[in-house]
Amino acid sequence: MPIEKVLENGIIKLKNKSYIKILKIIPINYNLKSNLEKEAILNSYKIFLKTCNFDIQILIQSNKEDLSKHIFQVQTKNKEEKEKIKNIANNYISFIKKINLNKKSSSKNFYILIKEIPEIKNKKTKKINEKIIFDKLNDKYFNIKECLSRCGNIVIDISDKENTIKILYSFLNSRKNLLEI
Repeated sequence: MPIEKVLENGIIKLKNKSYIKILKIIPINYNLKSNLEKEAILNSYKIFLKTCNFDIQILIQSNKEDLSKHIFQVQTKNKEEKEKIKNIANNYISFIKKINLNKKSSSKNFYILIKEIPEIKNKKTKKINEKIIFDKLNDKYFNIKECLSRCGNIVIDISDKENTIKILYSFLNSRKNLLEI
């Protein structure tokens, strides 16, 4: 593993002495926008790509949804309803089960990783000023947040150790499961 440690502020320190910050993106539904809105979103996205003069990595995590709780809730409420509504609910449950069986029910999480490679000021001691690195990562974060917010997206700074570890675990665990298949 290239990870040396996860710091309390959620920043990941790698063994090669570079640092990574994770941003979670909650996207808009582009398909529901009008043509004028789509054009404005694309123009804002172009600005985002032009202003990010640093490397980013975009990760998309797809998770199969467990719809059993939702189906149970519909079945529970269905017992109290009239016959016509029961038929509609049963058709709905069949539809959900079919989607779930075909593995088309999934949610997606979107992340952007930003990286900072420190400049070593003192070659003898190889001392790194982490505050400068954190400031540079935060500047990149605010740049991304400003640009993607113009597109309508929500950008969340993963700024605590616990959430960073959960995200890392979910990615590493899903890749392990893929290798076992």
